[in-house]
Amino acid sequence: MHDDAPLDPFANDPEDPAAALGDPSDETAPLSTTEREDVLADLADLEVFRALLEPLGIKGLTVDCGDCGRAHHIDWDLLHGNLRHLLDEGLPRVHEPAIAAAPEDYVSWEYARGYVDGVIDSEEGQSS
Repeated sequence: MHDDAPLDPFANDPEDPAAALGDPSDETAPLSTTEREDVLADLADLEVFRALLEPLGIKGLTVDCGDCGRAHHIDWDLLHGNLRHLLDEGLPRVHEPAIAAAPEDYVSWEYARGYVDGVIDSEEGQSS
């Protein structure tokens, strides 16, 4: 399986400053069945969001980060990769905010869900 995470600049470095922290995978339990189902549902939602919003010029989603308290503007591919990584590894990736992201090119998860619901409601109204 292809991992699109950035390469670790300290890989195989005996002087790695994070080596003293230990291997985080040793402390992490695998995702529960419910957690896996939630991540799979998020991946499915993300595909629909992208299919409807990318043609409108939306580059991804804005995610409020509980770790640093900042909004991160994350593009579609990175979002997908992060969710796949969570599903495959049971751990979220270390986050890095996008550099020089234009906030107007991103929408929140809630906005994207509302937009999709509006499209579905509109289509159901036309078929009646």
